[in-house]
Amino acid sequence: MAIPGFGNRPFFADKSRAFWVLQTIGWSFYLMLRVASGVGAGMSLSWVVPLLVSTATGYSLTLMMGGIFRWIIGRRPVVTWGVSVITFVIAVLIHSMVDAWVFNLLDREGGAFNGALFLSAISLNALLLGAWSALYYGINFYLIIEEQADQLLKLENQATSAQLAMLRYQLNPHFLFNTLNSISTLVLLKQTERANAMLSRLSSFLRYTLANEATARVTIEQEVETLKLYLDIEKMRFEDRLRPTFEIDSAVEGARLPSMLLQPLVENAIKYAVTPQEEGAEIAVAARLAGDRVQITVADTGAGCGEQGIGASGSTGVGLANIRERLQQAFGDDHRFETKAMTGKGFQVLIDIPFQTETPRLEAA
Repeated sequence: MAIPGFGNRPFFADKSRAFWVLQTIGWSFYLMLRVASGVGAGMSLSWVVPLLVSTATGYSLTLMMGGIFRWIIGRRPVVTWGVSVITFVIAVLIHSMVDAWVFNLLDREGGAFNGALFLSAISLNALLLGAWSALYYGINFYLIIEEQADQLLKLENQATSAQLAMLRYQLNPHFLFNTLNSISTLVLLKQTERANAMLSRLSSFLRYTLANEATARVTIEQEVETLKLYLDIEKMRFEDRLRPTFEIDSAVEGARLPSMLLQPLVENAIKYAVTPQEEGAEIAVAARLAGDRVQITVADTGAGCGEQGIGASGSTGVGLANIRERLQQAFGDDHRFETKAMTGKGFQVLIDIPFQTETPRLEAA
């Protein structure tokens, strides 16, 4: 039999059960403390009877107080605190009246009611029931705050996931527009075989990328395979003018990053380095391990003016701003994203992220 509160299940998962456990343990401890105090003071055993009656009265009154507090805790503050004070005062008076009556009945054998005893009982019972009320509200307000914090965290996680999905889905129309435009051009030029080959590669690329959720993180190895599928499509357009190279350290192949993160960088390199130059350009994708960090670079041998073009985010409003936002959503401030024009000619983008082999779970703290 599991000890209450010490199992795998959270103690306050069942609030009603937790209330009864704490109620019983608390009043039992109070009774034992009073009995030990009376024995230490040398009081007779007859004193235990009124103590048992007092404890039973307090136990019963706090059960009723708990029911009233539970009913008013979610109402307007003036109602909650007003009814709480009235309930507390009435409970203290009833408890003190019972204590004085029992003591008068047992020790004074029906003598005149002792008002002084009643007043002294009020101070003790006010302290006792006041502490119980404060503990009750303290625990319940803590649970309410925890529940609200959990709900807020879930909403934030849902918003983050939705924003990541939105950023990811921005890329698909951007890429499809350019690719379908190229296929349309090949069809108009009656180059049906090349158009068919490009459609086949496009189908493979979309099947590969759509297999991953928009908010998922993939390994660098998977991301590179995606880039190669994409470059196979672009090679149909540019042939030898497009010269891609990959230098991927085997130590980082299992590191994870947001899916489709590098594709727009390569696409921008094609647009601003390969397309304007008759001889085309080289596009180099590299990834290496630097301590506990992964450094990824995408560089080209273009005219060196890519920064201005990319800074404009291309023709459809997606580009570096999209990638910066996705990195921020995925890693917070624990990342670095830099762009620079290469000495003499070319342009380079550097991404520095933590080395992670598993996708972090979004969970309540």
